[in-house]
Amino acid sequence: MRPLLFILSAVVLMSLAFWAYRENYATQRAQKDVTALTREIAHLREALSQQRAEWAYLNRPSRLRDLVVLNFDSLGLLPMEPEQFGRVEQVAYPLPPLSLPELGMPVDTMGLISDEMEDTP
Repeated sequence: MRPLLFILSAVVLMSLAFWAYRENYATQRAQKDVTALTREIAHLREALSQQRAEWAYLNRPSRLRDLVVLNFDSLGLLPMEPEQFGRVEQVAYPLPPLSLPELGMPVDTMGLISDEMEDTP
């Protein structure tokens, strides 16, 4: 009986060692993946901030004004003037409905509640 117990203990010990070995390497792989993802996120954030800076640089009002002047013949862009905007009186609002729809008999819920409350002592 003792040799069987020793063999069984050795098998359990070896299986636990194998499990710990696999878990160790799985943990190291997960840590490498997290490190790689963190590095990629940092790289993407840096690229995004660079693209925002480039967008702000390309949308400078002075640069856009110069581009409008250079491409006036093909685009025909003009500065905006107050006369180009419409007045409030020119806005076509929707007309109100001609008649309200008929409703059924109204339910007096407040009266029922107040009558019941008066009956209670």
